[in-house]
Amino acid sequence: MNQKIQGRKIIFFELNEVPWQIIDYYIQKYPDSALAQKLPQCYQYETHAVDYVLSPWITWATLHRGVTSTHHTIHHFNQNLTRINQEFPPIWQILSSNGFWTGVFGSLHSYPLPNNLDNYAFYVPDSFATNSECFPEKLSVFQEFNLAMTRNSARNVSTKFPIEATFKLLTHLPALGLRIPTLLDTANQILTEQFKPYRKNRRRTYQAVLGFDLFLKLLKTTKPDFTTFFTNHIASSMHRYWAAAFPQDYKKFGYNSEWVSRYKGEIDFVMSKFEQSFTQLIRFVDSNPEYTLWIASSMGQSATTAWMVKTQLNLTHAAKLMSALDIPDDAWCQTPAMFPEFGIVVKEEWVEQFRNQLGKLSIEGRLVEFAQKEDGLFAVFFGQVNLPQKRITNALFKGRSVPLEQLGLENILIEDETNTNAYHVKEGSLLIYDPQDTKHKETRKQISCLEIAPMILHNFSVNIPDYMSQLLKINSHRENYVNVR
Repeated sequence: MNQKIQGRKIIFFELNEVPWQIIDYYIQKYPDSALAQKLPQCYQYETHAVDYVLSPWITWATLHRGVTSTHHTIHHFNQNLTRINQEFPPIWQILSSNGFWTGVFGSLHSYPLPNNLDNYAFYVPDSFATNSECFPEKLSVFQEFNLAMTRNSARNVSTKFPIEATFKLLTHLPALGLRIPTLLDTANQILTEQFKPYRKNRRRTYQAVLGFDLFLKLLKTTKPDFTTFFTNHIASSMHRYWAAAFPQDYKKFGYNSEWVSRYKGEIDFVMSKFEQSFTQLIRFVDSNPEYTLWIASSMGQSATTAWMVKTQLNLTHAAKLMSALDIPDDAWCQTPAMFPEFGIVVKEEWVEQFRNQLGKLSIEGRLVEFAQKEDGLFAVFFGQVNLPQKRITNALFKGRSVPLEQLGLENILIEDETNTNAYHVKEGSLLIYDPQDTKHKETRKQISCLEIAPMILHNFSVNIPDYMSQLLKINSHRENYVNVR
């Protein structure tokens, strides 16, 4: 790698699950956008996820650590990462331990805070953290608000605001860096919901918009050598509304024209919010040319099926489920997870009983799926869709019929009637903008996600760990990296 690139500071923007199909669609439809104007100046890669199971909490761990899930063994949120972080640390831990000034904002599996924060400019854990602790501490008021909003909008978006968390956030706005245009835009969103209630689905996006304002101020004031920022707002919209934007991608189409008309602009909308962030970051790196901007997805999405989901099974009262399974109140706690997965931690002496009891629970003739991890962590999966409405649906537990309500389960109405219209695929995206090299780039290369962590370490002249070298032909990789630059 030439000296012009090596040693540069890096902004690593984690644009979860966005494939080139969406980026290309957007720049073709909006040729005057900043993304369309700057993309030809970017190094472009189609990335390839290497994990057998394609879930963001797995593929991001693989990208961050430079090893596959068979090595890092991260498959669920809030696993105990103590041993894993020692054996296969994430890229931010490697860099900070080598003395680089580092910032983390929302990257998956970044909870809890590191014990040693000496080389961290700021540290905001992911949205599945079990508490709002951040560094510096003043950021915790945003995280408290962010976590509350995330919990309330797992499947349907809640119109409720967490009163205490919202009040704390409002009183700290000037110090946090929220910009006036963002506040006006957010206020307009809330007003629009009064006339078009279905637009409340966009609240998920505004969490990312608010978070980016904080990140941008932190970036400008602390100038870290390496920093991350994670957003899921486009991935969330693609899962739900791909069929509205790209009905031609389906052989069978189960949505009506009214649904398509209502939601056909959602992917354009979420991309426009990324465009705003992209514009701000381009402006920053152009003014601070010691930086390069990396935008990565870890994997992508593509069309699956297009049919309406009227209802979906949700665990709304975990205490009822645990009581029905004969687990005492003081023997378990619920931990954050991504719907339709539910995280439950059970005390050691009750683990075997909980596992055995779950193995006797079935719904509509199928056993409830679950996975057990260390330290009593269980991932339990519900989310069954369109259960029969002509009769009362019961679960079968130890051979007897039990109403769902007694198990804390509720067959909730899905307000936007969306199926998972797009789902995970191995092909993702990576683009790198270098303000010191803005010549036109004509090729789009293919690389493995396993190459990204070594690329970053090589940039900072940090030795690449042996476990990464064993999975890649590093010498060949480095040569390719030199050639494209």
